[in-house]
Amino acid sequence: MMLPRDPVMLLSVINMKLRDRYASLDALCEDMDADRTQITAALGEIGYEYNEETNQFI
Repeated sequence: MMLPRDPVMLLSVINMKLRDRYASLDALCEDMDADRTQITAALGEIGYEYNEETNQFI
């Protein structure tokens, strides 16, 4: 699956996948062959950062 380029859509998809399927952002990135740095940068631009305790971008 290709991840959305729009940061708001990306936020929705990533948080849904983290909630429903993956125990961590690293697991998601490994399984989806996604770049963690690109994801965190894109979501950081709209004010979100990854919280390991809650396993979501907040």
